[in-house]
Amino acid sequence: MATFVTIGYGDRDGYDRTDAAVRDEAHAHDARMAEAGAVMGIAGSPVQVRNHDGARTTVEGGSFMSSALPVAGFGIIEAATLEEAVDLVSKTPCAVAQGVVEVWPLREAPAPR
Repeated sequence: MATFVTIGYGDRDGYDRTDAAVRDEAHAHDARMAEAGAVMGIAGSPVQVRNHDGARTTVEGGSFMSSALPVAGFGIIEAATLEEAVDLVSKTPCAVAQGVVEVWPLREAPAPR
């Protein structure tokens, strides 16, 4: 199985415009994914961390990325293929409630030399 990081984007307006039955099924799908081992969470307030050249750590509130929709949550899922991962996230609240979900395949980092 491969590991994927998912980032869900969405806002309350899009969520509220989506039929309640569709939202309920999306939340039930999330629950089934969690039961199967997916790690999911709602996004909190981010900070940016820098330590250029290992000289001094600085922390600044706020996100580095920007998008038309706010980040709503994150997930770590396992799937056999990218296509399977896409199918899994296509049924989640952000995907069905007028938002979007990014799927990032993770590659194993090479062992240090």
